[in-house]
Parts: sequence; C-alpha cells; structure tokens
Amino acid sequence: MAKGIGNGLPLGAVVTTPEIASVLAQKVQFNTFGGNPVCSAGGLAVLRVLDKEKRQKHCAEVGSHMIQRLNDLQKKHDIIGDVRGRGLMVGIELVTDRKEKTPAKAETGVLFEKLRELGVLVGKGGLHGNVFRIKPPMCFTRDDADFLVDALDYAISKL
Repeated sequence: MAKGIGNGLPLGAVVTTPEIASVLAQKVQFNTFGGNPVCSAGGLAVLRVLDKEKRQKHCAEVGSHMIQRLNDLQKKHDIIGDVRGRGLMVGIELVTDRKEKTPAKAETGVLFEKLRELGVLVGKGGLHGNVFRIKPPMCFTRDDADFLVDALDYAISKL
C-alpha cells in the first residue's frame, strides 16, 4: 500500500503473511525512499491520527450505511446487478440482465458522466468496464454517502 499512508509523502508499506515475509527476508530488497526519516515521521503521524480519530470504526460504520442504501437501491433498479465491498471500498456492478449478468457497458458510461455532472466522482473498472469503484477518503461522512446514493438513484432514473 502507498499514497494515503504517507498523506502525500512518498511512503509505502507491505502487509503480508509471516510465511511470505520470511521468504522476503532472505532476499535483497531495494526501495528509493526506504528509511527516509521525514517520510517515516509523516507516516507515524498519519497512523496516530487514524487511531485517535477512530477512522477505521468510522469507515466501517459509514460504509455499512452506504452499502445498505445501495442494496436498497438495487431492489429499485434492475441495472444494479451486484453491490459488493467492505468499509468504504465498494463496487457497484451494472448489468442489462441480472440473470445472465450481461455487462451494461454503454449505460455505465452514461451514468459515469451523469454522476460527474452531479458532483460525484467514481472510478470505473471490472473486466468489462461496468463496475463503479467507490473508494472515497476516510473523512467521507454519512451525509456524503447519502448524497452519492441519491445522485446514483437520480442518474439511473434518468436513463
């Protein structure tokens, strides 16, 4: 992982199992920014803020709320084939046929632009480019989640 862990400072981390780590420990590793004390101090400050502000708990709570709202939206709109994820990392798969899971490629592009016009920026991915990737910053609030879901509901209703 990288980027956010240094809050803009060049910093990365590897999280793995003890078995994989033991193999890596036997190899020579090289990192351009490895051991940089300024970036390490920045990373430590980020970890302290995450702990102090209970950001993990916040993300779990806001994410659960958002996923529940998206699941309710899925019942309303057949184009939503699947809602998946955990915390604030959520995928919304768009399909033209839920049973066959036929990717809604064209519709995804239209909705992507409509959401942008409404002020909602999402990523797009999946094998067929028909999955919206929701991965907001950890300061994302319940109100932000409601705005996102309401904007998606509005955009789908205008298809």
